[in-house]
Amino acid sequence: MQTSQNQQMSKKQQVLERLFLQCVQKNSFEFSNSDVKQVAAAVDFGNPFDATKVDSREILPQSIRQQGYCIAHIGKGRHRFIPELRNWYHDFETILSQEVIEWRYRKSLLNDLDRGEASALSFVFNQHILHDFIYEDVVASPKIYVPGRSRATIEYTVGNTHIKAEDQQLEMDLVLEYQGTVTVVEAKNKDFNRFTNFAVYQLFHPIKYYLNKVYIPHINACYVLRQASSAASDETKVRLYLYEFAAPDRLDSIRLVRKAEYYLRQR
Repeated sequence: MQTSQNQQMSKKQQVLERLFLQCVQKNSFEFSNSDVKQVAAAVDFGNPFDATKVDSREILPQSIRQQGYCIAHIGKGRHRFIPELRNWYHDFETILSQEVIEWRYRKSLLNDLDRGEASALSFVFNQHILHDFIYEDVVASPKIYVPGRSRATIEYTVGNTHIKAEDQQLEMDLVLEYQGTVTVVEAKNKDFNRFTNFAVYQLFHPIKYYLNKVYIPHINACYVLRQASSAASDETKVRLYLYEFAAPDRLDSIRLVRKAEYYLRQR
């Protein structure tokens, strides 16, 4: 039975399940990158650094999800399984028909050469979709920051769990500043039907980082999903979700401000 289950799971899921079972057996739910490397080698998973990156709840093995656990990063190469699955991920809200905006654009030379996150951000910024959605003003001129990777110690609560992440590495795709408002932007190239939820820490960690550094009158976060067209099509769809956190020390205080889908057609 175990062999059959392993065949149905990806190697990444096998790594996560073995790590979880080890934690249960030792009655300690904390584990390190060294533990990840050992288990990854045992199941022949070639990229151990990717094993603990769980962007949506479906990436977790069913055995872990059934018990309500997820993975929190606690810094210095350490991680912990915490019983906060329900609070750790947020389901993307349904886009209503009146929230779909047709957006005519002229394709540039470099629009669709890359499929990465940076390409998605460049696309929505260059076409002024971010300006229209976040500021409701296509001629707004926000300052742009591309922080990349930073490190910080952040402390917060999710559900009934307190987390202190020491010297935690933070990844930020893009940060905008305009008229006293800072917006952290996260982007993915994903199929809308398959990528239906996201790990809230991707937005919350950068916000905590900035709030700990400097006084900011207003800070929010924008999640961008681009569903790129096929080579034979001239259509692209982009969904944007603007979020705020009602309590700056609680990851589970996320709330939606607005949402929209931009249906792009080439001129």
